[in-house]
Amino acid sequence: MNILHLISSPRKGASASIQLGNAVVNQLQAANPGSTVTVHDLTNKPFPHLEEVHLQSFFTPAENHSPEQQEAIRHSDQAIAELKAADAIVIGIPVYNFGVSSTLKAWIDHIARAGVTFRYTANGPVGLIEPGKKVYLVIASGGIYSEGPGAAIDFVVPYLKTSLGMLGLTDVIVFRVEGTSIPELKETAMKKAIASISIEPAMAA
Repeated sequence: MNILHLISSPRKGASASIQLGNAVVNQLQAANPGSTVTVHDLTNKPFPHLEEVHLQSFFTPAENHSPEQQEAIRHSDQAIAELKAADAIVIGIPVYNFGVSSTLKAWIDHIARAGVTFRYTANGPVGLIEPGKKVYLVIASGGIYSEGPGAAIDFVVPYLKTSLGMLGLTDVIVFRVEGTSIPELKETAMKKAIASISIEPAMAA
């Protein structure tokens, strides 16, 4: 199994999403001996936010690319190749202001390309990513969004399931570490989150 671990928190060892993401990766490796892991920290070398040259490169045939467009599309091509090579994708997601970080949003903007990772049809977009990949969303939040009043303002899971589903990545599992800013919950939040991790037997090699 090829495991891709995407990190979108700049907090390094203090990051709850990184800690829980590492725990998910460890369990995937335990269930699938011999697996390889690629760690891509989106905060070390952030993907550029889309500018005109990126969009031009997306919609211009490769044989007609200018040198500037060739350089601009390089990030997208690399990200898509990395995604296609993975059997399981673990995405660490800190919740910032009710949404994902701008670094993760930029990554999504580079992998969502019409004609490459999805195509438009009369019935809506259809994903072009090979089926069978599992995606693990590892979400860290100061509040509680999985249930109760906060569930109505959970914009992260619906957004990511929709964006990834458009590409064909529909097998999505969510793990959460919640309440990291709530005094009576924060001390046990990580222990509870790690205990919730369950890797399906079907993932075993």
